[in-house]
Amino acid sequence: MQIGELIKDWPCTMKGSIRVEINRVEDNANHILPGDIFIARKGNKSSGISFIDSALEKGAVAVVVDDEAYFNTSELSVPIIWVPNCLSFIAYASAKMHNFPAEALKVIAVTGTNGKTTVTHFIGQILNNLNNRAMVIGTNGVFIDGEKYYPDMESLTTLQAKNIHFLFSEAIRLDIPYVILEASSIGLEKHRLDYCDIDLGIFLNVTEDHIEDHGSFERYKMSKQILATLAKRNIINSDDSVCRSIGLATKGKRIFFGKGSHVDYFLQTLVDGPSSTTCCIQHKKEKHIVNIPLVGDYQCSNVLAAITCVNQLDFPLVDICNAAQKLLLPEGRFERVENQLGISIIVDYAHTPDAMKMILQTLKKHTTGRLIVVFSCGGNRDRAKRPKMGMIASIYADYIILTTDNARDESPQLINKQIRQGFSSTQSYIERLNRKEAIEHALNYAEAGDTIVLLGKGHEKTQQIGDKQKYFSDKVFVQEMVKQLEKRV
Repeated sequence: MQIGELIKDWPCTMKGSIRVEINRVEDNANHILPGDIFIARKGNKSSGISFIDSALEKGAVAVVVDDEAYFNTSELSVPIIWVPNCLSFIAYASAKMHNFPAEALKVIAVTGTNGKTTVTHFIGQILNNLNNRAMVIGTNGVFIDGEKYYPDMESLTTLQAKNIHFLFSEAIRLDIPYVILEASSIGLEKHRLDYCDIDLGIFLNVTEDHIEDHGSFERYKMSKQILATLAKRNIINSDDSVCRSIGLATKGKRIFFGKGSHVDYFLQTLVDGPSSTTCCIQHKKEKHIVNIPLVGDYQCSNVLAAITCVNQLDFPLVDICNAAQKLLLPEGRFERVENQLGISIIVDYAHTPDAMKMILQTLKKHTTGRLIVVFSCGGNRDRAKRPKMGMIASIYADYIILTTDNARDESPQLINKQIRQGFSSTQSYIERLNRKEAIEHALNYAEAGDTIVLLGKGHEKTQQIGDKQKYFSDKVFVQEMVKQLEKRV
């Protein structure tokens, strides 16, 4: 595609030839290939303008900036284009380079502080169980019909626009009609989902998270609310007051689901068992009894969101409810580690106060012995949530083992000190900064009937300390330890 074709419908100013051919859109100078157009967007720590020379050395044939002063004074050997906002232009250019592939797909975007990964996978599984192909894009990676696809893509909840539109084009090539993706607040605010032609936007919950990234809870909520303007129809969790307020303020068609009154899709829990939940789902004049192989009110809400979504895609509700009885949680979400020690061992990604509260409430209800919680908090992220998570752990846990999460540039000791500010004065805890030692201690401490829950890492296969990442998986390590302990029994 020539530059002139790419920018003809976009507000911009240009110096240089409009007939230069471009192959791809790229905003990372390290990934530039000959023939690419380099978008010099502003990053969190530096500006892409600093990497223009590097991009040109690697073969970039044009440059896009949103710094007017730089544009006016630049004298590059290739065409340079000024646009009002590089982030928005990346989304547009990525979509256009792939011929706006989302228009040929059914695109579902799921937002919420918690549950995005679970609900996207639930929707994909239900569609698969109804003999339809689906692509799921999110925190755990890219999946086609439940199988991992493109495992080397960068780990982001919401991928960069250049990758999203490439994946949309892949879905078309592979004859996959449905794409379900996670819509993070940061991804929405940074325009990654612009020009995605979203058919259904799903709002699960909005509680405090990423406050330091957005500056305030109100801005965090506003970033989530962007999805309501991008989607043609919105599916709203009526049980969450913030989501409901977003829904009520949204123009266009909106569908409410929940356990309360005045909803389009209603769920009533009939039997809350230790490994499954039986509930009644009602929509208009239809009622269906569903046995969900999951526990916890929050998981029932996630299932209802998925059922509502697929029904809004015009599949019969009775078939959807039957398919929902076969749902499996994605990796690292309330994942049980089987063992012969008589101990329940759960690995979960919960790293916000609300997510932690939901899983600990559920586990406490179904634990006959003690509830042992192993966790910490990530560094360089939402410091205000640390004492809140400490308080929640203190309310539900019988024994806490503080350890190290992805500490990044912060001291794990300082992070844990801030967590302890939320502990009760009588809280029983120990600190093992080495995560392996913490898990090993939990297993040696536990007895039959106890529950151990490892929080914060979930599916992750690495741990970041300082600027270094090392391989570490809670699930893999605890499985290795279980095998050793089982030999002693």
